Amino acid sequence: MGTTVRIIGAPMDYGADRRGVDMGPSAIRYAGLADRLERAGVDPIDSGDLEIPRAEERDPDAGGPSRGNAKFLREVEDVCTRLGDQVAETLADGEFPLVLGGDHSVAIGSMHGAARDADLGAIWFDAHADLNTPETSPSGNVHGMPLAATLGHGAFEGMDWAHAPRVREESIAYVGLRSIDERERELVRESEMTAFTMADIDERGMTAVVEDALDVATAGTDGVHVSLDLDWLDPKAAPGVGTPVRGGVTYREAHAALETVSERHDSDGILRSMDVVEVNPILDEGNETATLGAELTASAFGNRIL
Repeated sequence: MGTTVRIIGAPMDYGADRRGVDMGPSAIRYAGLADRLERAGVDPIDSGDLEIPRAEERDPDAGGPSRGNAKFLREVEDVCTRLGDQVAETLADGEFPLVLGGDHSVAIGSMHGAARDADLGAIWFDAHADLNTPETSPSGNVHGMPLAATLGHGAFEGMDWAHAPRVREESIAYVGLRSIDERERELVRESEMTAFTMADIDERGMTAVVEDALDVATAGTDGVHVSLDLDWLDPKAAPGVGTPVRGGVTYREAHAALETVSERHDSDGILRSMDVVEVNPILDEGNETATLGAELTASAFGNRIL
């Protein structure tokens, strides 16, 4: 790829209901992320982690939305605002922002920063739709809301720190959905987003599905954000996640998907930003999930098994 990749740690667990995901960035680094990126042909620079107060020191209900339930919303806003600024600054410096989460709510900051001066498409590698709002969420956990926040849905309308107007529904593609709340299902169907489920992957194959998803995310945009949630994979391949769902992507399918992204970038220069989220070392087995996260990230930047 021939670029400088700036690694930004966002060890936030405000958006999840299981502790430990805040250690995800350290676990991914420990799994050899920097060395893997160098072997992929890019120059990694690690800017360290954002400072994030412990959840035990905060009131989850303080500063909540005007309607509905969103735990630690004030804290999520603070972290995502700072993260968005750092992502935007990284791009302004001519570098590629690679955000390590933390729970998936960090994607609000990643995308807000990447879309500040560009029309941004997105590929959402995830088992879940992440389209709940404070009004529809059964748990109030913001890691199930990042796309709703970015699109300004529900109570997020008017929240300038979350809503990124230059991210449009028609430029978002899900890959590998298999666990969706009933209200989210209705929202996805009513939206202009494109959704490829695990059934689509079973029927058509991973490469064909990702090629179509990239067509969606690149049409009329200045670049693509890749959001990689490790619960996208089957729990047998990635046990260290907070919300595992059986029937997910295999190890080899995941690499094929990220290699397809890299090949498109090599030809068309599409990638603008990326986040890797939801690695929970407490639930992991021998740092297996973090290692897989590091491997897949390297695949996105050009590393190949063969």
